[in-house]
Amino acid sequence: MGWTAGRIPGALALVALLGSVPSAAQDMALEIVQRSEELMRGERAVGSYRITILRPGWQRVLEFDSWVDGTRQSFILIKAPAKERGVTFLKLGREMWQYVPRINRVVKLPPSMMMQSWMGSGFTNDDLVRSSSLVEDYEHSLVGTLATTEGEAWQIELKTRPEAPVAWDRMLMWIRTADYLPVKAEFYNERAELVRTMTYSEFRLVGGRTLPSRMELTEERFADRKTILDIVSMSFDEAIDPGVFTQRNLRRSR
Repeated sequence: MGWTAGRIPGALALVALLGSVPSAAQDMALEIVQRSEELMRGERAVGSYRITILRPGWQRVLEFDSWVDGTRQSFILIKAPAKERGVTFLKLGREMWQYVPRINRVVKLPPSMMMQSWMGSGFTNDDLVRSSSLVEDYEHSLVGTLATTEGEAWQIELKTRPEAPVAWDRMLMWIRTADYLPVKAEFYNERAELVRTMTYSEFRLVGGRTLPSRMELTEERFADRKTILDIVSMSFDEAIDPGVFTQRNLRRSR
C-alpha cells in the first residue's frame, strides 16, 4: 500500500478546525472511530475466518468460527488443522478461558495473557476475542486528512486511557472519509516504538455491508514474518443462542 505525505485538496478547513477548536476536533475523532468500529463489529456478529501465518521457510493455516456479542462476550471454535480442531476460546467481560481437547482441560487465561500470541500468529488473544474497545479504552485526536492509495483518509491518534487494561500506549489509524472503513493502523509501545502495522484491503460485500475482507499484520522486529486474516463469511446483528457464551460450551462445541 502506498502512502503520500501531502495533504489532500481542501484540507485547509480541517487544519483551521484543529487549530482553533480542539474540543470539536476531539469530538469529531471520537465519532469517526465509533462509526468505524460499529461498521467492523456490529452489535452482534457470527463469522468464519482463515488465518495464514507466514514464517521463513514455512506457513500454517488456521480456520475458525467466531461468535461476538458486543464487547463483553465472544466465542471461538478452531476447525482446522486437524490437530487443533475443537480448541475453543470464551471471553466474558475481562475474563477468558481456553479448552484444549488433547488434554481435555479448560484453562483460564490471566489478563497478562491477553497480549500474548494467539495460536502462534502475529495476532494477540485480545485481537481475536475483542476484549478492548477503540472507543472506550482510548482518547482520540484528529491529526489531519491524508491522501492514500485507498482514497482520502482521516489520520487519528489514539492514546490509551490510564485505567484501560490494554497494552498499546498509542495507536495511529487511517480511516477512509468516504465510508468510515479502516485502511491502516500502527501500534506503539510505552517507549514510543512502532511495534506492528496492520493494513486492510480487499474491500467487498460481507454480510450485507462493505468491509475490508483481508487484514495483514507485520511485526516491526521481524520483517520476514507476516500474519494474514481473511474473512470467509459473516452475518451481523442476528440473534445468538445465549448458550454459546458459556463454559459448558467450551467442551461441547466439537
